[in-house]
Amino acid sequence: MEKAKVYFTDFHTVAFGDGLPTKLKKLIKRAGIGQIDMDGKFVAIKMHFGELGNISYLRPNYAKAVADVVKELGGRPFLTDCNTMYPGSRKNALEHLECAWENGFTPMTVGCPVLIGDGLKGTDDIAVPVSGGEYVKEARIGRAIMDADVFISLTHFKGHEMTGFGGTIKNIGMGCGSRAGKTDQHSSGKPHIDQALCRGCRRCQRECANDGLEFDAVSKKMMVNHENCVGCGRCLGACNFDAIVFDNNAANELLNCRMAEYAKAVVDGRPSFHISLVVDVSPNCDCHGENDVPILPNLGMFASFDPLALDQACADACLKATPLPGSQLFDNMSKPSFIDHHDHFTNSTPGSEWRSCLEHAEKIGLGTRDYEMIVIK
Repeated sequence: MEKAKVYFTDFHTVAFGDGLPTKLKKLIKRAGIGQIDMDGKFVAIKMHFGELGNISYLRPNYAKAVADVVKELGGRPFLTDCNTMYPGSRKNALEHLECAWENGFTPMTVGCPVLIGDGLKGTDDIAVPVSGGEYVKEARIGRAIMDADVFISLTHFKGHEMTGFGGTIKNIGMGCGSRAGKTDQHSSGKPHIDQALCRGCRRCQRECANDGLEFDAVSKKMMVNHENCVGCGRCLGACNFDAIVFDNNAANELLNCRMAEYAKAVVDGRPSFHISLVVDVSPNCDCHGENDVPILPNLGMFASFDPLALDQACADACLKATPLPGSQLFDNMSKPSFIDHHDHFTNSTPGSEWRSCLEHAEKIGLGTRDYEMIVIK
């Protein structure tokens, strides 16, 4: 396979010159988005609207820039995401839309409708065959997303407590899965509680949507109900005391592989284009109701027809960057017991793992990790 082209521009602007939304428009036009026939077509723009309380998600201005270009090309865009499988402000379409509106995503601000891809209760999905899938034969994808003629992903590239980073493949694969689809991807491994480390604070229990955690009133410790637990990992990110450990050491790798297969189901057989912004690189997912100090500087905006090459390019740029003082990554690296994994994402969250996702994505034909970077001023 020949090298994929990944287009890049930084966040520098000049006084009285173009703003960042205009710079993003120029980037995606130079990257060839105009090659896609969008005339009269429904165009899904998949992004994350951010959990309430989190302010590191992409600003609506970027979404409007993409929607404006789609409309210039004759397309009929809509912003979309699917419901979550955990408690929060996005577990059904009503709350999800209210969350999006409160975070600034309205038809007026983004210039197009906002639709929740898997319907009111997260049950409006469709089974999509995964060509070459090893772990998933049929992916459960939000119906509105699959009904679109053209698919565009607009990704906030950041860290993640399980998958190392949340990039384009995660935005597509996990993000486009219905509630059943997300459960399917997370079902590989289940955690246990290290009783010696558990403080009984019950913070993890507030993150569990499936009655997978039970508090023992006698021992004042948390317990895992393995019959109810779906292995989503939300509790892992909620525990501040490292008391939650996954029993299946390969669980993250299996999650990554399933996520890549879900992403392939979404993009196969129709035109797609992908954008990723490395900005406000928080250590955890935008699904959290809070965000920590960015672990890395704002690096730039990337675009490509190849989602895998795009993730690889963003990861490479991040690995070359200098950690920001005061961040989770910097603090971890300052500890006397620090073990250097030579990987900013693993150093930030030692239990996470990301390379298996890109390796499997290449294996199943989602794209290539071999890319040519084209810099746009």
